[in-house]
Amino acid sequence: MKFGRGASADAGWELKRLGVRRVMLVTDPGVAATGYPERIQKAIEAEGIDVVLYDRSRVEPTIDSFQDAVDFALEHEAEGFVSVGGGSSIDTAKVANLVCTHPAPVMDYVNPPVGAGRKPPSPLKPHLAIPTTSGTGSEATTVAVLDIPELKVKTGISHRYLRPTQAIVDPDLTRTLSPEVTSSTGLDVVCHAAESFLSKPFDARERPESPDDRPPYQGSNPVADVWSAKALELGGRYLRRAVADGGDVEGRGFMMLAATMAGVGFGSAGVHIPHACAYPIASTRHEYQPPGYPEDHPFVPHGHSVIVTAPAAFRFTYDAAPERHIHVARLLAPDSSADPGPETLPEVIRQLMKDVGAPRGVAELGYSEDDIPDLLAGALKQQRLLAVAPKAVGEDDLRLIITASMTNW
Repeated sequence: MKFGRGASADAGWELKRLGVRRVMLVTDPGVAATGYPERIQKAIEAEGIDVVLYDRSRVEPTIDSFQDAVDFALEHEAEGFVSVGGGSSIDTAKVANLVCTHPAPVMDYVNPPVGAGRKPPSPLKPHLAIPTTSGTGSEATTVAVLDIPELKVKTGISHRYLRPTQAIVDPDLTRTLSPEVTSSTGLDVVCHAAESFLSKPFDARERPESPDDRPPYQGSNPVADVWSAKALELGGRYLRRAVADGGDVEGRGFMMLAATMAGVGFGSAGVHIPHACAYPIASTRHEYQPPGYPEDHPFVPHGHSVIVTAPAAFRFTYDAAPERHIHVARLLAPDSSADPGPETLPEVIRQLMKDVGAPRGVAELGYSEDDIPDLLAGALKQQRLLAVAPKAVGEDDLRLIITASMTNW
């Protein structure tokens, strides 16, 4: 990873170092309108590298939008990939790279039980990831997330070979973000880092028969803890500032750094209950039109879909590791309760949500209690994530968490 203001100007140099002669630049229409992809394209072409522009990446990708990118990459015989945008564009480039390198139907690579969980047999083509949002951390992770509307489920493709070859994290590229996008993506950072830090310890999980069977999400571990803890500290200190003032260079810069740090943390340790619940929240209904986002299609922003169940989820997991939950609360809010308990971390998160204008709960995203059975069924499909929870979580537990999250205040 390369971090710093103006670092995106090095894109051409990095690709030349990787030996790429023809790249597919993946972005979405909203990011394309900022002019950043055009500027980065010129920097790449200045190094004698051909660029084919794909600017129709879908915010919150679907299996069809991934397939469209795959078809484009195959048609243009890309030797490498550059993603410029949020997690949606980075994930689109990951999957285009995966299927171009090892051809197969996209569904073959989707995580079970939804897909076949096929493993790529060898590394992929070079991928330079340049995020423009301070949220997903996809530039540092091994996963690509997609919506499958006909199944009313959101899921992922996960393998270590999906992690980009190189990331350039340039805080200047977040200057045009709306407060609403800054809020949602920043809450994603906080939730990533908290879930990672609070996940089941790696040495409490069953050892696989072969290293090849070890999942990318291994559980909390001493290395991931360092990254997650620092991301929590930065998120608690700077997210409110970044949302309040788009010109706050320091606040935006540290949130960009926090996003990548959280990506490293959860890319190793994993996420669990809030993300498992978030996938059906984002995919069961497609009616919510988020303020501050493109209006070409309704969707629930990922950061909002994860944070709405976080207070109830962390109340549920508290007794698995009370001291770690209190530590997360104090990283986010050093002056939090002097009399800590199960409500300490949920209250810290609720207050942060209020301060940055987050939705109050699942109901505000277009759901009623009549939808709880469908949301529950979707969450139960996310066993890859639920396996990382610090305590066993069953159907009744998830039902209570989702019900309690319909409104948080």
